[in-house]
Amino acid sequence: MGLVVVAGVAGEDGASDEPAASAAKLKTDAFDSGRAWAELRRQVELGERPAGSKASRRLARRIRRALPGGRYEKLRGGLRNVVGSLPGTRPAIVLAAHYDTKDQPGFVGANDGASGAAALLELARALEKAPRPRGGRELRFVFFDGEESPDDEGDFYETGLRGSKAYAKRHQGEIGALVLLDYVGEKGLRIPREDGSNIDLWARLRKAAARVGAGSTFPDENASEVLDDHTPFVEQGVPAIDLIDFTYDCFHKRCDDLSAVSERSLDRVGETVYALAQDLRRSR
Repeated sequence: MGLVVVAGVAGEDGASDEPAASAAKLKTDAFDSGRAWAELRRQVELGERPAGSKASRRLARRIRRALPGGRYEKLRGGLRNVVGSLPGTRPAIVLAAHYDTKDQPGFVGANDGASGAAALLELARALEKAPRPRGGRELRFVFFDGEESPDDEGDFYETGLRGSKAYAKRHQGEIGALVLLDYVGEKGLRIPREDGSNIDLWARLRKAAARVGAGSTFPDENASEVLDDHTPFVEQGVPAIDLIDFTYDCFHKRCDDLSAVSERSLDRVGETVYALAQDLRRSR
């Protein structure tokens, strides 16, 4: 993502290897981390995937085929969000990630792009199989295109976040909550609450993490606000949270490859967000 720090106090940096807390066995097994990891690898094997590229379009086609009710929503410049949904009442719950990578030579975005998209795709599969709560909320899976700015010369908020800004504008008034998965795959993952994230929704996330046994991944800490794909929704007053550890050392570097990410991290995030999504679907 095009990381822009706004304000706040940074949380503690995560370890570079897998700590004992991350190795603890989870209490639930609703999320197939093996499938998510295989999907992350497939995305990395596509190579560079900047918005509008052949590799990005190939990935978008695969995502659309895999999603329940998969479809495109066109954006300016030939870009497209990929959207799926499960029926229910509105306002809808949105789980989101971006699927493009930074447009720079050799950057394959294992964490920045692939981790969130891979986890979200597996969440869509798992939640499609899950029992739908009676009278439950509509659930949407949104893969944003054009999150990265085309260049680093202009203002990021003006040139980046193209997919999320368009989706927020097009669907204003339809969304009750948004959970954004961004940097969710790095080894030794610890995600504090980003200061722009809704406090109450984050508290529900941490309760879900405690229930599945992944509490240590979401410590009771705050970190600086960033401009990210949740920002257009926050500006509309939608409760939104950003799952991102922006202490990541390989931010927009070639080392953001398979050696920097972990199936275990995907599993802890996936089980947590699955539990949160089921909780939110039951909310009136």
